[in-house]
Amino acid sequence: MLSPDKNVTGTLLRIAFDAKRAYQNGTGLGHYSRTLISSLATFYPEHEYYLCAPKLTNRFDSSAYTNVHDVTPKGLLVKTFKSLWRSNWVKTDLEKLSINIYHGLSHEIPLGIKATGIKTVVTIHDLIFERYPNQYKWIDVQIYRKKFTYACRNADLIIAISQQTKDDIIHFYKIPPEKIHICYQSCNPIFEQKVSLEEEQRVKNLYQLPEQYFLYVGSIIERKNLLNICKAYALLQDKLAIPLVVIGEGDHYKTEVVKFINGHGLSSKIIFLSDQPSAQSSMGFRQATDFPAIYQMATGMIYPSIFEGFGIPVLEALWSGTPVITSNISCMPETGGDAAFYIDPYSPEQIAHALMELSTNAALVETMIEKGYHHAQNFTPAKCAAAIMQIYLRL
Repeated sequence: MLSPDKNVTGTLLRIAFDAKRAYQNGTGLGHYSRTLISSLATFYPEHEYYLCAPKLTNRFDSSAYTNVHDVTPKGLLVKTFKSLWRSNWVKTDLEKLSINIYHGLSHEIPLGIKATGIKTVVTIHDLIFERYPNQYKWIDVQIYRKKFTYACRNADLIIAISQQTKDDIIHFYKIPPEKIHICYQSCNPIFEQKVSLEEEQRVKNLYQLPEQYFLYVGSIIERKNLLNICKAYALLQDKLAIPLVVIGEGDHYKTEVVKFINGHGLSSKIIFLSDQPSAQSSMGFRQATDFPAIYQMATGMIYPSIFEGFGIPVLEALWSGTPVITSNISCMPETGGDAAFYIDPYSPEQIAHALMELSTNAALVETMIEKGYHHAQNFTPAKCAAAIMQIYLRL
């Protein structure tokens, strides 16, 4: 692993990123982009970083770094067709800026960029749409497949965020293993910082959080498996008084979950925090700066996903000193290591057992918190930035 404070190249690199998600995405892809860009700018300040973004928002502040620069569409035609600029025309800007390396942070690189001579890296987070195509619209699967395969075949190097993702790239797209490098992601370092009692109280009052609660963070979609958590709560109707706080958005699957909740008298036990006016109007919620307090006050975080590329909420919880219940399949054991309480995500009974264990077994909780802290050290921003920089140096 390279030292994060060492000038490893001796020469200036001009690195551009597809920064759409950094500015426009509030979930996993956005967090990955923002954390990586910030980490590289901090630990490798000798290089210049250019964020190619169709639109700027307040989700990321590039002005906090003297070596980070925004690149946005210029001219009426380009501004009108921003998606075309991002997927193709941005090459003109890259050449004008003498960019050495272009990093597609979320599955894509511009069409024809190889002809410019600019070296390319693409991060592939997961191929969930290939494994579960029935959970996506048919047209979306076709679009994703075309973009992902193009990026994998034409990028100089591929970053997979887990062994699971690397295996899937090889399986579905027949990419040579030596072209794919596993670089685990980190999470926002604010999760490592202990929140003050005053800050906890502020957040608790703002969002009207209960004294105790379990926490679910993630989109409310079938793969994330919120319904089986609710089924576990139904099994514990008279045994578990600690409610579940849900952070995430959803549509059709959420409707199914809400129907189950109402039909089993669980409306007081399942709190959809994202639906509350206090959350919808809070910049601290939108930018996730209030999330460390929400994590740290939780009895435990539960993430029984059926399949993930990495599972960033698991890492956020480990950094926060919050015990984690997660799935014993997919990449979750990579992320959780020996620190998590693993369950069969298809079994509400196992989920129910885990909830009871974390709510009653103080010795177990203490051990999980200690193991979680040590395991999280494998995913520090400095280590993750160093791994990415090693990839750049291979080019």
